[in-house]
Amino acid sequence: MITEINQREVLDTTEKNKIKPDTILKNFWRDNRHFADLFNAVFFNGEQVLKPQDLTEADTDVSSMLKFNGHAETVQKILDVVKKTAYGVDFVLWGLENQAKIHYAMPLRHMVGDAFSYMKEYDEIAAVNKKNGEFHSADEFLSGFKKTDRLHPVISLCVYYGESEWDGPFSLKDMLEIPEKIEPLVSDYRMNLVQVRSSRELCFSDPDVNMVFDMSRLIYARDYAKIKEVYSDHDIPADLGVVIGAITESQKLIDHAMESEQRGGQINMCNALEELRQEGVEEGRQKGRREGRLEGRQEGRQEGRWEGILEGIRATVRTCRNFNISEADTVRNIMNEFSLSQEEAVNYVKKYW
Repeated sequence: MITEINQREVLDTTEKNKIKPDTILKNFWRDNRHFADLFNAVFFNGEQVLKPQDLTEADTDVSSMLKFNGHAETVQKILDVVKKTAYGVDFVLWGLENQAKIHYAMPLRHMVGDAFSYMKEYDEIAAVNKKNGEFHSADEFLSGFKKTDRLHPVISLCVYYGESEWDGPFSLKDMLEIPEKIEPLVSDYRMNLVQVRSSRELCFSDPDVNMVFDMSRLIYARDYAKIKEVYSDHDIPADLGVVIGAITESQKLIDHAMESEQRGGQINMCNALEELRQEGVEEGRQKGRREGRLEGRQEGRQEGRWEGILEGIRATVRTCRNFNISEADTVRNIMNEFSLSQEEAVNYVKKYW
C-alpha cells in the first residue's frame, strides 16, 4: 500500500511539473520589472527609458479580418506579451514574442503581427468616426479615417532562446530574391531579435533578468566551471530556476526547482546542475550494467552480453547529451565504465550522439 501511494505521488509530481516552457516564459515577462529591463537593455543600452510603473497590460489578440475585392478572410494572430506605455493622451505598444526554435519566416511573421496591431487600432478609430459621423470630406468617409487621425507606434521584440546560433533571416529582404536593379524599390521590414546565447553585451539592471540570461548562456556553453566560480555561494528563488530550465529545455532542472520550492523556495544552481550531471552519468552506467547483465542471463551467450553492453553505451551517450555533458566528458565516462580505448569510445559517441 505504501509503495502504491509513493508511486502515485511520483506520478502526480511528474504531471504537475509538465509545464509548457512557453507558459513559464510568458509569466516571467508579464512582470513589469522584467519586461521593462529587457526592452531597456535591448533598445536603449540599459538606460531606464521604460519604467515598470508606467507599463500596463494590453490585449495580445490582434486577429483581424482582411477584405480584398469583396472577399473577406479572418486571420488569427496572438502575441505572447503586450504592454502599453502612456505619454499624455498618446501611447506606445511594446510586443514580445518568445521563440524556442529558428523560424525561417520570422520577419514576415513579425511584420504581419505589427500590421495587425495597426489594423486593429485603425478599425477602432474608424468605428468611432463612423458612429460620430464627423467626416469633413468624401475621402475621409470612404477611408473611415480622418486627415488628422494618427496611429500609435508598435515596437516588437523576438526573444530567441535556442542553443544554436540564429541562422535565419533578420529582415524581409533576407527572405526575398531581388534583382539588383529593383532592390532599392523594395520596402524592407527588419525585425528586432535578441538571442539569449549571445546576449553578453546587454546591460541589464534587474538582477532576475540578468541571472536568467547569464546562467542560460553558461549552460549553453557548458561552462560549469564559470557557473561554480560565480554562483557557488548564491541561492536563487526556485521560480527563476524554473525559468532557466524552460529556456534550456531541462525538465530535470524544472523538477528540481519545483521540489526545492516546496522545501523553502531557494535552490543553489551549482549544486542543482552538478547533481543533474552526476545523476545523468550514473543513470547511464546503471542502465548499462542492468541491461548488460540481463541480456547475458537471458541469452547465455556472448552475443547477448555484447548487445547489453551496446545498449548501455547508447543509454550513457543519450543521457550525457540530454544533460548537456560535453562529448569529451562523455568519451571519458564510456572509457572508464566499459573499459574501452579512446578510439572506440570516440566512435561510439559519434555513432549514438
